[in-house]
Amino acid sequence: MIIDVLVAEIGSTTTIVNAFDNIRDKPRHVGQGVAPTSVDQGDVNIGLKAAIGSIRAGDTIEWREMFASSSAAGGLRMTVHGLVYDMTVRAAREAALGSGAVLAGVTAGRLTDDDLSMIKNQAPKMILLAGGVDYGERETALFNFKRLLPLLGSLPLIYAGNCENRPEIARLAAETGAEVTFTENVYPSLDRLNVVPARRAIQAVFERHIVHAPGMTAIRDLVDGPILPTPGAVMAAAELAYDLFGDTIVFDVGGATTDVHSVTAGSDAMNRIATAPEPFAKRTVEGDLGIYVNRRQVKAGMDPDKLKRAVPDADTRIESLPPIPKSPEDIRLAGLLTGSCLNLALERHAGRLVERFMPGGRILAAEGRDLTAIKTIIGTGGALSRLPLSGTLLADLRREPGGSLLYPPPDATVLIDRDYIMSSLGVLAERYPDAARLLLRQALAT
Repeated sequence: MIIDVLVAEIGSTTTIVNAFDNIRDKPRHVGQGVAPTSVDQGDVNIGLKAAIGSIRAGDTIEWREMFASSSAAGGLRMTVHGLVYDMTVRAAREAALGSGAVLAGVTAGRLTDDDLSMIKNQAPKMILLAGGVDYGERETALFNFKRLLPLLGSLPLIYAGNCENRPEIARLAAETGAEVTFTENVYPSLDRLNVVPARRAIQAVFERHIVHAPGMTAIRDLVDGPILPTPGAVMAAAELAYDLFGDTIVFDVGGATTDVHSVTAGSDAMNRIATAPEPFAKRTVEGDLGIYVNRRQVKAGMDPDKLKRAVPDADTRIESLPPIPKSPEDIRLAGLLTGSCLNLALERHAGRLVERFMPGGRILAAEGRDLTAIKTIIGTGGALSRLPLSGTLLADLRREPGGSLLYPPPDATVLIDRDYIMSSLGVLAERYPDAARLLLRQALAT
């Protein structure tokens, strides 16, 4: 069987492949295959071939093009460094997370010896350096670059700070052989975020360097397009969903982490009283919220009486809960864990109304992410794509207006990515955006 496009998602533990055909005319999802990732065996081809072979039993699958995303070999681990935490550091952090990075460390101000030790211990695959608005403060970013130089070697650095520093940083990099990629300032002027160029630069550098990770050398020869970090592919799919459905929030609950992607400009009412700018597309990742690796920690934060009423043997069952629950009792427990992850992740992602006391008196201000204009709530990932009550769990996140929490409104529509193809469609959109939009609409219509 010959198909147009195969998209592989090579994770740390699982490889998923999605096959698409008639990509230029009437695109359709042909099928999906799953197999364990074979990074530990030194050749991702083993797991990839097994996943392809499971798409249609007995069929030999051939393809005209292959694309890929990856979070294998630790994913895109980065450290981020800027000047003021609530300004350039925050902007750089948003750019890194939006690209699909795993943040291994964040610093503000001049790098200390302890900061440098942290960077060495975390062993990032990339460094993002910011600092200073354009034509503003220069010295901190220059100081930090000079301190980072001995650590770089083959480690790539992206500079997204004050544009005036570029000539000197380029000269120092050339003298030492350091690899530096320049992109637009993530915080070019006060109260203005500019994270999209940095996001693109991060993903381009990731794609160039992923082939050097252990067990990943075979990927580059297999695929025809860029290799995206998998969370960055989900962000791209969330932006596609915005094109189709308006202001969108996407939840991805996994075994170890819970990611939240929102694409919204917020409401006019909240924008008028906002205390700081927010990116149009925002991602947060909660490394302590997952229904397998972190299941004990998630359970510890739940109401024990409510949990016991729903699953009487939860205390013992939690210890043997499998990565993919099969029994009705395990599915019920996984659903409760997922609900807890969703509520905590939304609480951390969303903003709120706060009272501030100013010289003229008390005022009401909006801090953080405004989700009150959200029209569509989407669930993707292993838990939300497979659990039977995922739609109910997502619907329960909505709130009536009038409270302090800037949550999605009661009339937001809930959609589930039952085919588990959102990340693949984010990758596909790099080459075939129209086909990816149509396929996403079809996948979320069921």
